[in-house]
Amino acid sequence: MKFTQLTAAVALVAMSGAYAQEAERAAAMALADKAVANIQKKGVEEACKDFVDPKAGYIQGDVYVVVQDMQCKMVCHATIPRMNGKDMIELKDANGKYFTKDMRAVAMSGKPGWVDYVWPNPTSKVLEPKSAYVRKADDKYMVSVGIYTKK
Repeated sequence: MKFTQLTAAVALVAMSGAYAQEAERAAAMALADKAVANIQKKGVEEACKDFVDPKAGYIQGDVYVVVQDMQCKMVCHATIPRMNGKDMIELKDANGKYFTKDMRAVAMSGKPGWVDYVWPNPTSKVLEPKSAYVRKADDKYMVSVGIYTKK
């Protein structure tokens, strides 16, 4: 009996973790959709002012908006502004993955999708696995919003 209860408890914890991860993925998708709508309404320059403003609702802890052009030049990064204006096409994560090329491929496909990589968490300051939801904003720009998957 105790083994069954323990097994059930472990299963519930695992399911709650999976549910939380799915909720985070849904929130990232919604934030990316909101960012794309803002770009389409205001233009990328004005929208980026919102994306870097902590009071505008586009920075939510370790979840934030990133905008790159279709050549992988960083347009606005909410937490690492020194990246703005830099060519990211050859940027690799800690495992050697050219993740920005993967992001561009997703955006250019015309269908939103997810790209996995490793990135420094601005909250913990530690390299962590991350999954970014990527979608095309228009013919010139792509938006990504990522979640850290190590919880």
